[in-house]
Amino acid sequence: MIRISNVSYAIAGTTILEDIDLAIPSGGVTALIGPNGAGKSTLLSLIARLLPLSSGTITLDGLPVDRTPTRALALRLAVMAQEGSVASRLRVEELVGFGRFPHHRGRPRAQDQAAVAEALALFDLEALADRFVDTLSGGQRQRARVAMAYCQGTDYLLLDEPLNSLDIIYARALMRTLRRIADDRGRTIVVVLHDLNHAAAHADRIVALREGRLVADGPTGEVMTTATLQRVFGDTIPVAEVDGHRIALHFV
Repeated sequence: MIRISNVSYAIAGTTILEDIDLAIPSGGVTALIGPNGAGKSTLLSLIARLLPLSSGTITLDGLPVDRTPTRALALRLAVMAQEGSVASRLRVEELVGFGRFPHHRGRPRAQDQAAVAEALALFDLEALADRFVDTLSGGQRQRARVAMAYCQGTDYLLLDEPLNSLDIIYARALMRTLRRIADDRGRTIVVVLHDLNHAAAHADRIVALREGRLVADGPTGEVMTTATLQRVFGDTIPVAEVDGHRIALHFV
């Protein structure tokens, strides 16, 4: 379980998060949603220790993330940040293989090579394995970055807007893959999403932020209502049910 208690965060006097108190259960898919500037990426970065914790506490299965040794944390939690520079002359297979570093510390073994091969296959990257990263499209590069995080082999996988640059087919495929990873491998996946309907279709739980505050937190079906989305986004978003899924008709 990820436990977030009384967490606030500010930059140059501007409050980004305020008094966040939240428990993300182990297992399944939790989606973080909210308008631009709600604090979703900041919260994910605090959980992953990409940003320093300035107030409150965050624990991962009881371990304080701000005081746990780096390698110990890296063996439990992997993160794909929203933006990240990648060395242009890396091949895709090499990039994905970086996810294994906390395990082999620079001396890859057979099990590490097997993990890379599995990740390449799982995210449909086998045909791109020998391509240099700078020759990829934005969507292909995004899939490679997700595969690298997955390849780390952690119980917790944090992904910040992994659907960026993906077309509708690959976006759907990626969310279905994440759902299978959670179900079949028992992983806990926390994913920042802007597309409400991907959250509705694939997440067990939705956490909604607005202006740095927690607005809603609960099972997907309970959060995906017109009344709740009004509180989150400040506008009326009709919700319909299709094949058992609640769908936001935000385009109407």
